[in-house]
Amino acid sequence: MAPTLADPFNDSSALIDFVINQGNGVKGLSELGLKALPKQYIQPLEERMCMTNIVPQGSIPIIDMSNWEDPKVAKSICDAASEWGFFQIVNHDVPIEVLENVKDATYNFFKMPAEVKNKYSKEHSSSNNVRFGTSFTPQAEKALEWKDYLSLFYVSEEEASALWPSICSEQVLDYMKKSEVVIKQLLQVLMKGLIVNEINEAKESLLVGSMRTNLNYYPKCPNPELTVGVGRHSDVSTLTILLQDKIGGLFVRGNEGDDWIHVPPIKGSLVINVGDALQIMSNGRYRSVEHRVVANGSKNRISVPIFVNPRPADMIGPLPELATNGEKPIYKQVLYSDYVKHFFHKAHDGKKTVEFAEL
Repeated sequence: MAPTLADPFNDSSALIDFVINQGNGVKGLSELGLKALPKQYIQPLEERMCMTNIVPQGSIPIIDMSNWEDPKVAKSICDAASEWGFFQIVNHDVPIEVLENVKDATYNFFKMPAEVKNKYSKEHSSSNNVRFGTSFTPQAEKALEWKDYLSLFYVSEEEASALWPSICSEQVLDYMKKSEVVIKQLLQVLMKGLIVNEINEAKESLLVGSMRTNLNYYPKCPNPELTVGVGRHSDVSTLTILLQDKIGGLFVRGNEGDDWIHVPPIKGSLVINVGDALQIMSNGRYRSVEHRVVANGSKNRISVPIFVNPRPADMIGPLPELATNGEKPIYKQVLYSDYVKHFFHKAHDGKKTVEFAEL
């Protein structure tokens, strides 16, 4: 039952019931036509995007991957990973129709009735590897984020076909599979930049031992300036490969204190960012950088990130080759599952997670 508009969600338990327990998400809130943002979503001033901090002509690097083995291209990838932590790639090997299909599948999943999506919620999902949810960690957040998501952890094609929602499973699997070649190219180049010339089986499973894809939905929002789509954070992955639609709204922290740079959507491009695991493994040579998503007052937005991660049981720390070259480690060895738990047990808080691994 949707609450009446006269008194929308003054009571937090009514909001939690509608958004989380009934599976309506913020999409359901958005479709109620609320004139004002529920107070549970109002972010403290310091977490809202201040438009004066946006770098007007700022841009992260855009790299043409058509000749990815060219030393100049390889250098631009390594430079982008160390100076910016973010870059966009064009003319890569993931076919455009694969990207369009996964965007359509994302819209189709979120169009489904709340009771169908709710079958995949934490309380009802038949597997921890399939999770429909909202915000980030609602139980730990002082203010909620204006986003719904479906998170799909890849174990095998058989499991994905059996457990992932059939409305999107095939398209997501195709997107993940077709992205693998680009992921391998990028990691080969980035490892060479660290003088790690051979990626053997053990190294590959450390870098890309597990993968998760999220389908993110950011519905249009009353008072978007008071809330966030996603709060400031860095990813816990090795690399993140992000497909965004044409709406825009992703911002990356620049190199000048509190400057933020918009990542404009480019048709057919993928946004690549270094995650904390690669920052730790590269001993800080490659940077995992804070980013955030603003809410939009007039349009619905989707994005589809693939998180390429170590396996939960892996120990991560600076790669041994770096120590051989006489480099002093700035991070300790940590169990990756402990690192991820630490990230998910708290609200988004910028770059604080990586302190967990500092010596």
